[in-house]
Amino acid sequence: MLTLLRNVLALILGLVIGGAVNMALIMLSPSIIPPPIGVDVSKVESIATAMQMGLYEPRHFIMPFLAHALGTLTGAFITYIIAASYKLPLAYVIGVAFLCGGIAASYMIPAPIWFIALDIVVAYIPMAWLGIHIANRIKPNISST
Repeated sequence: MLTLLRNVLALILGLVIGGAVNMALIMLSPSIIPPPIGVDVSKVESIATAMQMGLYEPRHFIMPFLAHALGTLTGAFITYIIAASYKLPLAYVIGVAFLCGGIAASYMIPAPIWFIALDIVVAYIPMAWLGIHIANRIKPNISST
């Protein structure tokens, strides 16, 4: 029973902490790479209009990509470290959960096809894999069962 509770806690913390990293980077994004003039990044309609008008440049997609990638990496890492058993599958569950969020976001917030493809292919499952491998480097005696 303790193992089950620890695994559930690992999943919850992975989702919450990974989501917090993602959100923190998204919130910091406008101060690091300012959006196009006149775009209100707090309103999806404003972003969508600016995308349709071609105001967004490739540099504007750096921070969203990093947010998705680092949020997933952090969530998978935390889950893998905390889980009592089934570490590998649970960490990949985080990657799949964030992937589902990324797919949903691609329908809600218009973006160029190149960014959607890059984001979906690189920012989720590969980052979960990387989080697992970093966790194994830090604590090599952790079993992946």
